[in-house]
Amino acid sequence: MFNEKKFIEKTISKLQKDIKSKALIAFSGGVDSTVCAALVNKAIGKRLIAVHVNTGYMRKNESEQVTQMMEDLSLNYRFVNASKEYYRALKGAEDPEKKRKIIGEKFIRIFEKVAQKEKIDYLVQGTIAPDWIESGGGLRDTIKSHHNVGGLPKDMKLKLVEPLRDLYKDEVRKIARTLQLQVSERQPFPGPGLAVRIIGEATPERTRLVREACDIVEKEIERASQQGVMERPWQYFAVLIPIKTVGVHGDKRAYGNTIAIRAVQSVDAMTCHYSTIPHEVLDVISTKITNILKEKVNRIVYDVTNKPPGTVEWE
Repeated sequence: MFNEKKFIEKTISKLQKDIKSKALIAFSGGVDSTVCAALVNKAIGKRLIAVHVNTGYMRKNESEQVTQMMEDLSLNYRFVNASKEYYRALKGAEDPEKKRKIIGEKFIRIFEKVAQKEKIDYLVQGTIAPDWIESGGGLRDTIKSHHNVGGLPKDMKLKLVEPLRDLYKDEVRKIARTLQLQVSERQPFPGPGLAVRIIGEATPERTRLVREACDIVEKEIERASQQGVMERPWQYFAVLIPIKTVGVHGDKRAYGNTIAIRAVQSVDAMTCHYSTIPHEVLDVISTKITNILKEKVNRIVYDVTNKPPGTVEWE
């Protein structure tokens, strides 16, 4: 049985021995990277520099919230706004594997610039078991290349440190609770961000649409779960589908985009079941999305696929 207290003690001791100089941690503000940062911070203190990169594919107000989180954790941190750089790099990219690898390499190149400036030798990542399992290798088939695994360039100069590599999400959450981290129950958010919630090219305009839709989905599901109307899902979000359909706005014909709602229950991300969202909640979500994005979106669908055969995210 997993013992989080022993894991914390053993990991801090190992990090103190393994990291002999300054280290950089890729800090997204999610459960994995936050737990990782907390452990390494306990091990080497101010020799750790947390770097948060705004890729342009963050959720609404997310980078501001993550910056505040780094302040609250008393981390030595840097903030990099690279949204324009990412939009340029992903221009024309539609294949999900290509997008993930572009994003992964871009992260490393940004971290290398910071590392060179700060004279850093180590890169810490919050990689967990499902990341490398799904990324394939050896006898494992590639389900999808996680940006922090399959997206790593072969010529990366930084030494990689991954304290959580053999853990699953439920075990990471146990550590977060033991460390009394506020993010312990935060829903997962993919490293590539909204770029993999846009099927096809992740342009700034398409990103704006899915960002607004995701915000509505999150707020309405959280409101309903707080009111006891439904159980809070493990993960819940919106996906922009590259399908346009005919609709009606007022008395005029509309030809707009389609948004899919995805909500699942899981423990370790290896399998999941779709959540049963009450129809009245779906109705509120659908109405709000089509009203707020009425000139762009006119159809909402709900994803009832389990994992397998689907994955949690659409890409």
